[in-house]
Amino acid sequence: MTHRFSWLRFAAAACVAGTAFAAVPAHAGIFDDDQARQAILDLRSKTDSLSSQLSAAQRTILDQSNRLDQLNQQVATLRGQNEDMGNQLATLQKQQKDYYTDLDTRLKKFEPQQQTVDGVQGEVQPGETDSFNAASQQFRNGDFKNAAASFRSFISKYPNSPYQPTAQYWLGNALYALRDYKGSTATWQGVVKNYPQHPRAPEALLAIANNQLEQGQKAAAKKTLEQIVAQYGGSDVAQSAQSKLSQIK
Repeated sequence: MTHRFSWLRFAAAACVAGTAFAAVPAHAGIFDDDQARQAILDLRSKTDSLSSQLSAAQRTILDQSNRLDQLNQQVATLRGQNEDMGNQLATLQKQQKDYYTDLDTRLKKFEPQQQTVDGVQGEVQPGETDSFNAASQQFRNGDFKNAAASFRSFISKYPNSPYQPTAQYWLGNALYALRDYKGSTATWQGVVKNYPQHPRAPEALLAIANNQLEQGQKAAAKKTLEQIVAQYGGSDVAQSAQSKLSQIK
């Protein structure tokens, strides 16, 4: 009985020892799984953190991209405005230039101007050219009476005008057309006397010679024609005078 009890005790002890022995590797396996789980959890946490950081970085990049687009649009708008302002400035500058050019042109009408008339340069007063042209137009229109009056008025009003010799020459022609031979001859003689070097002077002498021929004053006409040849030899007028001299008998 005692021996059997001892055996049972031995068997029980063996069972306990076996149980304990079997429990040791089982506990070690559970410990390894916990570490792996913890590592996985840590890895997931890090991954989530990185994913959050990546998402934040992507949002930042997107925000910066949108901001860059807005800045590009603002730059394009400013460039357009700058171009418009440049065009407006160019337009204003042109308008200002045109204004001052027009103003200068208008003011010049009220200022004396240097002008060349029949090769003679002189100072022309405001309204002087218009006055001379008006008288000349009357002559061309055949209105010799008013033309003569206009030329007389011009000669009196502008005594220092470079138009003077020409105006006097055409006054003589207007008087000749009105059959005022004495008056026309006297006027042309004034041109020759006062402006002997003027291009109209030989023309005035030739007109006097023609006037004299029409009045039957052949001797006087011949003398006038000879004067032309002597004083203005080589000119077209002198050639015409020489031709007329050969026709006088």
